[in-house]
Amino acid sequence: MTANHLIRKTALAALPALLAAHTAPVVSTFGPLRNRFMPRLSGRGRPDHIALTFDDGPDPLSTPQFLRLLAERQVRATFFLLGREAHRSPGLVREIAAAGHEIGIHGWLHRPLLLRGPRATYDDFARARDTVADITGGRPTLFRPPYGVMSTAAHLAAHRLGLTPVLWTCWGEDWTSRATPASVHRTVTTDLDGGGTILLHDSDCTSAPGAWRSALGALPLILDTCEQHGYEVGRLRDHG
Repeated sequence: MTANHLIRKTALAALPALLAAHTAPVVSTFGPLRNRFMPRLSGRGRPDHIALTFDDGPDPLSTPQFLRLLAERQVRATFFLLGREAHRSPGLVREIAAAGHEIGIHGWLHRPLLLRGPRATYDDFARARDTVADITGGRPTLFRPPYGVMSTAAHLAAHRLGLTPVLWTCWGEDWTSRATPASVHRTVTTDLDGGGTILLHDSDCTSAPGAWRSALGALPLILDTCEQHGYEVGRLRDHG
């Protein structure tokens, strides 16, 4: 057996273990398990507060409408921005920040992290973080993975870049063509409790065309429900 053949054989034998290590964090995708055993990753905060978060923006068509509604309701939220979209709309990113909303990153591109190696993962996060920092003058500290799926490489890259991964405790399933304001409100409030984190989308760049309208229509209903239960709604940084 040649040295090269031995190296290949050893590498192939180690591949299953390496793959298992890379994909192990995918268990956090299962919401009930994450919410119970991983409160920090789920975005669990103080019991009288709800964190309101948005993914996939900014979008010049839809995001300003969310900003207007939030301003009318005097609510501030956390926006997890895609680096590429932020680069395309720097003025809108500055508008989000100027309104007092918190900005995290959602990666540069909305692609599954399980399909990326350590170097590609790090480069994607760093590019998104630095782009937002250059636009706003403040370096983001929060990160949400595309599709809510983490990998070991993602955890390591986030740690190196000073980013804290945060997922959610409830979502609106507002990305489908079947979604309506009523269905988004019902889906969010089914799992809503004090200390939870809500996920909605202010852009349809990875959703059904126009799906953001369902989230926008549901938002006043969701805020009303939170108010009726005595929950304060705000950013993750205020979540305790």
